[in-house]
Amino acid sequence: MEGARRLQGQSIGVFCEGIGLLLFRWSALRTAIENEWGGRESLVKADQLVTDILSWFTQFKEPLYIDDLEDILDQGMLSLNVEVEDGSIEEVAEKLMVMHEEFLDGNFSSFEELRKANLEQAARPQTAQIINDGEDDSDENGDDETMIVDGNSSSMSTEIPRSYSNNNSVNEPRQNVSGEADDGWVVVSNRRKGRKT
Repeated sequence: MEGARRLQGQSIGVFCEGIGLLLFRWSALRTAIENEWGGRESLVKADQLVTDILSWFTQFKEPLYIDDLEDILDQGMLSLNVEVEDGSIEEVAEKLMVMHEEFLDGNFSSFEELRKANLEQAARPQTAQIINDGEDDSDENGDDETMIVDGNSSSMSTEIPRSYSNNNSVNEPRQNVSGEADDGWVVVSNRRKGRKT
């Protein structure tokens, strides 16, 4: 295979960084890490996914098939106890394949865009709107072993998962609870009063 193109030298390290930037923008993966759905080693498992993908791109002989990459992504998410059914695995795999082709051509524009977006996101204060549509947050089928991700929204969104929401709206004023002063402080009585020791 004389004509096989491979990443060389420093481009491998930069490509690895690009894989990480892309994967850690993936809401399903980010949520699994934040909530430790894969256990205490969720971040380690996510880093292993980056390593596995880099190895697949750099170690295997061409041609590289996107289906194989999708299988690697799927297995990585299953290691975090997440079954992804929203089409985001295909979306992420396609973006990785495009970035790899660009790197082979010496074009680092998609990587630079990811890096720029990551820096802008880090500099931006994190604000979020919490919505609960009156639905119960409990797991209806009682199976909390694997989180299933599905929906119509883009997998690269920055929305907060429903599990973070609660029944109190952020913008609704709290009702004054007995014993609570107008300034928000609550007077707490000493439990030991009235107790005989």
